[in-house]
Amino acid sequence: MELTSKQRAMLRSIANTLDTILYIGKDGVTQHTVKEAYDALEARELIKCAVQNGCELTAKEASEILCREVHAQSVQCIGRRFVLYKESRENKRIML
Repeated sequence: MELTSKQRAMLRSIANTLDTILYIGKDGVTQHTVKEAYDALEARELIKCAVQNGCELTAKEASEILCREVHAQSVQCIGRRFVLYKESRENKRIML
């Protein structure tokens, strides 16, 4: 399911107040990072991530890799931060 522009705008406004909970380090997107992202998305549905200075990936590249691995949707990508959304199977919180 692709997000509409209104849904994306709503998710961006919710993500505005979120703290960054997932950091991509110098090793890039590892299997451990993918597992953390999957678990966080299942629990929260919407997460804010950041790419640290030592990482060779850009935020857009890291976002695309994580979206592909955990079957999530990219909501926003600004600078070194990005926001991902995935509807939770058990803990549905956000009604689109």
